[in-house]
Amino acid sequence: MDRLLVGASAATLHTPHIDYLSILPVLIMLGGAVLLVTVSSLVRPVLKVGAGTAVASATSVAALVAALFQWHEVSVHGARVTVAGAVAYDGFSVFVQMVVAIAMLLTALIGDGYLRREGVEGPEFHVLAMLSASGAMLMGSANDLIVIFLGLEILSIALYVLAAFNHKRAESGEAALKYFVLGGFSSAVFVYGIALVYGATGSTNLPQIADYLANNVVASNGVLLAGIALLLVGFGFKVAAVPFHMWSPDVYQGSPSPVTGFMAAIAKAGAFAALLRVFVSSFSTVRADWQPIVWGLAILSLVVGAVVALAQRDVKRMMAYSSINHAGFILLGVQAATDRGVAASLYYLFTYMFLVIGTFGVITVLARDGDTGHQIGDYRGLARRQPVLALAFATLLLAQAGAPFTTGFLAKFEVLSAAADAHSYALAVIAMLSAAVAAFFYLRLAVVMFSPVGPVGDRSGAEPLGAGSAAGSPSGVPHGSPEPAGTAPATGAAPGDEPGGSGAALALLTDGPPSEEVASRRVRVPLLTTASIGLCVAFTVVFGIIPAPIVDFANHATLLFK
Repeated sequence: MDRLLVGASAATLHTPHIDYLSILPVLIMLGGAVLLVTVSSLVRPVLKVGAGTAVASATSVAALVAALFQWHEVSVHGARVTVAGAVAYDGFSVFVQMVVAIAMLLTALIGDGYLRREGVEGPEFHVLAMLSASGAMLMGSANDLIVIFLGLEILSIALYVLAAFNHKRAESGEAALKYFVLGGFSSAVFVYGIALVYGATGSTNLPQIADYLANNVVASNGVLLAGIALLLVGFGFKVAAVPFHMWSPDVYQGSPSPVTGFMAAIAKAGAFAALLRVFVSSFSTVRADWQPIVWGLAILSLVVGAVVALAQRDVKRMMAYSSINHAGFILLGVQAATDRGVAASLYYLFTYMFLVIGTFGVITVLARDGDTGHQIGDYRGLARRQPVLALAFATLLLAQAGAPFTTGFLAKFEVLSAAADAHSYALAVIAMLSAAVAAFFYLRLAVVMFSPVGPVGDRSGAEPLGAGSAAGSPSGVPHGSPEPAGTAPATGAAPGDEPGGSGAALALLTDGPPSEEVASRRVRVPLLTTASIGLCVAFTVVFGIIPAPIVDFANHATLLFK
């Protein structure tokens, strides 16, 4: 009997000490999702959209406040590891959690108007978004490859469902299926990479991997290099780097517009955070082996993203290739593998989050019922109908192009400077050339918005905005009602052509005149969506003119292990 008691005592499971402050934003985000889905399952009536938006917004603000408190703690007491070394509690992880919390807040505000317009009730959208955000937060603070994989799956599985959220569109289900199949394949590749790295180093803990590689000479490192390559494939899929970008255009086009902006922001934030911590922190001693691969991925992403976007006529597909191009720029900081490169990549992720969510916020507002009407021609004459919305959209587009006095310009400048400091001059030159090419499709859309619709009034011949029987509807034209037929000019020119051939030139840019209901259509911008887009534009402009606070913030978000 005594021997049995001794054996039972020896087999006792020892759980690690949990520092709840180090994972508080993740717990808050998960708690908000669990609370919302629990309450909705216990009450008889279906929860209204406003209730879900309120809970999601409050949860995001609470997570942001917790992250700010974490930042203070790290600044005062220094960085450390917790939960048996599985979680890193440092400026880097806190930075990522702030980015994800803000992205969740902005998406909740934009999603509210979208859900009301599409007639979707229930809290599922916000629950899935908060779960996905918690996965991105976990990836940012993970200090172990297994924890990174856990966060990756929490992030991805919720996004697969969100991509199919608009059940009224077949394209949404198709996008989700493609995302799920390719995402599952990439996750399997990532796990295989973890297994090979473990086989080569004897650990999945990032600091222990770094110590092993620093203190041992690996006689045959084929297993390690294969593991690194497979990890890069898994990360490359999540950040939509070429040639692992195949899912991106179709998924961006088919997913609900608020989901697309959210996906572009947090998937990149979580995946790039883990990529930076794994490769710059743990694999720094073998950087000569993986830097050339990242160099190639960066060039392919920069060139393909910029060039293929030129041929797109659907705005959401165009933004998908734009996102690929931005991934190439962030890879410049990864390839540099320096403190400045890490800070530049973090700064780019922070600023890009505002740009892409604000951009898809405008796209969401301008879409017709069913989330359709995303052709470039549908945006023609927007400045005449709604000048403030067109100005906000143009500002976000120009910032993505790298226009001066915007955060987009500073983000590109920082990663280019990091690449130049690392003597990657050819990569920096190719990046600048790709930015010049990408500027065309951003400017094309901006020009289309500020171009006139017709020689006199609207091409459709409709009454001035606010007049006629349709004046009482929020859009100026009742949804589902075709616009009055216009009369083409007698000269045989395309509708909307003006003397001097400017209409013909615009037809080349827009691939035709605006679609039905668009030429005289004025949309109602929900208040919460207005606030979200306004925050994105304000951040882009204010911190483009006064960049020091955000630049210093990114510089202080340093890695714990180097």
